[in-house]
Amino acid sequence: MDAPIRIVTVDDQRPFREAARAMVTGMPGFEVVGESADGESALSLVRDADPDMVLVDVRMNGLDGFEVARRLSAEDPSRVIVLVSSADLRQLSGLARSCGADALVHKHWLTRHLLRGLWTVHRRR
Repeated sequence: MDAPIRIVTVDDQRPFREAARAMVTGMPGFEVVGESADGESALSLVRDADPDMVLVDVRMNGLDGFEVARRLSAEDPSRVIVLVSSADLRQLSGLARSCGADALVHKHWLTRHLLRGLWTVHRRR
């Protein structure tokens, strides 16, 4: 059996972190290895947990999702970084492309099927 795909969620909204955890926990072959409520603590969490994929909210106090994605992709380009937002994605797509994120997804669109597809398309490890 293959090792599970390890996921960290970074979002300042507890309800989204809980929903993401519930979604991932119910997915065969995936596991949650950490959660963070802000960008600064997310950087150290990701270094320690070494996940395969990171879900990062775009809008957070302190370091925003774009900066978190920029730093994480510079540290390990093999890690899949998915930015998530409830804002209009058309306004964010240019910034998402320039920060090293692999995808930008509206929070309401994030499903098990989409998450598995993002992993299949973008995995590099």
